[in-house]
Amino acid sequence: MNTAETRAVSERKRIVIVDDHPMMRAGLFQLIDKQPDIEVCGEAGTPDEAFRQLSQHQPDLLLADLTMPGRSGFEFIRDALALQPNLPILVVSMHDETLYAERALRAGARGYIMKEAGGENLLVAIRLILSGQVYLSQKLTARILDGLSGHIKQGHDSLIGRLSDREFEVLRLLGQGKSTGEIARQLHLSTKTVDVHRAHLKQKLDLKNATALVGYAIRWVETGKTVL
Repeated sequence: MNTAETRAVSERKRIVIVDDHPMMRAGLFQLIDKQPDIEVCGEAGTPDEAFRQLSQHQPDLLLADLTMPGRSGFEFIRDALALQPNLPILVVSMHDETLYAERALRAGARGYIMKEAGGENLLVAIRLILSGQVYLSQKLTARILDGLSGHIKQGHDSLIGRLSDREFEVLRLLGQGKSTGEIARQLHLSTKTVDVHRAHLKQKLDLKNATALVGYAIRWVETGKTVL
């Protein structure tokens, strides 16, 4: 290997991958490590493992799914940035970008790409973010611009958009058929706190009772607007 090649390898940007599916991590690893300018320096399947990897490697970029065992994906983004404030984060998720991307950006992510976008688009997103820019799909960029200009109609999506991140997570889990106790354990909350969030959801979504809330949540999950 000549001097130029040695320098190119040593200057490869280092990436940590966080995803709870080992096969997904393996696929991302193979895709990234074939590139001349980027490499995987660590991977994790849980938030705690991810924080250890971040502390150990101080990567140039974090690739993260939003499905975090025992923790909200939005909380994970905020916690990762508390540990490494200037860390660029690209969310790579199966969840519908029209519902999740803006929340991820508000939490501090620099980009959002759906897993179905494919490897070539992912590499484009990685390099764009490493260059200091933000990545969103053309579809989502157009949607956000339409929203800023007031062209998006008010309705279901605007109601969901009014929810806090925690309320959003509670609604998602209700739609999966989780009980109050199960939601409390998964989100590390007390059952009383979950009940408060449920009350806020009923108020914000203009639902009369708990049965109506659960029915709404299930229909919302099953519409295909979010894949969980």
